[in-house]
Amino acid sequence: MSNRDIQDVNIATLDPVWEQIRAEAMRLAAQEPVMAGMLHASVLNHPTLEASLSYVQAHRLGNADLPAMLLRQVFDEAYGTIRDASSAIRADVVAVTERDPACRFAVQPLLFFKGFQALQTHRVAHWLWTQGRTTMAYYLQSRSSELFGTDIHPAAKIGCGVFIDHATGIVIGETAVVENDVSMLHGVSLGGTGKERGDRHPKIRRGVLLAAGAKVLGNIEVGEFAKVAAGSVVLSPVRAGCTVAGVPARYVGECGSSHPARDMDQRLPGEA
Repeated sequence: MSNRDIQDVNIATLDPVWEQIRAEAMRLAAQEPVMAGMLHASVLNHPTLEASLSYVQAHRLGNADLPAMLLRQVFDEAYGTIRDASSAIRADVVAVTERDPACRFAVQPLLFFKGFQALQTHRVAHWLWTQGRTTMAYYLQSRSSELFGTDIHPAAKIGCGVFIDHATGIVIGETAVVENDVSMLHGVSLGGTGKERGDRHPKIRRGVLLAAGAKVLGNIEVGEFAKVAAGSVVLSPVRAGCTVAGVPARYVGECGSSHPARDMDQRLPGEA
């Protein structure tokens, strides 16, 4: 058995998410030979998911002013330093594959889905922010905005197992908190009211579903496993396990689900 065979056995045993991605990349390379070079460069030539993600993100975010080779050093440093980075990345991959009906392969978020890519860019930007490297953090925020259509402040705190679907128009403010297992769709804003300073952005608790176009404004809490309906404007706290809708948003019923972020059902209570 070669060293590479031993490595692959270890991957299969210890890292099923990465092994699934590699197996899918091999199969897709055989099915679509014109993409084989890209799949090898992005996935199959790397020993770990972190190395692959670092390569993909650096080549996407780099430009003439900050080449991919230099930017990759930043990503490698971050993934080697951030506590629980590996588990967060894998939880995000699983969130996409389980919640997005358009996702047929685990390799798709890594290569093609800008919500996943924007979230991984933010994780590194947030690490840079906490290290006092704010200029580099702002660079990643800016490039992510240009490429992925999101605007996530580097200081915002985002948990793991988070699903950002479509991503276009997502805005998350500086003092916002998004806990684990949250799902949000395009056009969601976690912003301020415009009148506050300091801690001025929403706190989104575990398992919340923020449907398309939802706006949550101010330093208010959306409780665990709540649902904010599409197009709603939330200006007051939302209690756990309920659904709010409208402009301004009002209570319209219970969620009818123990985990709305995983079910991804944007319908209001009582709708067929």
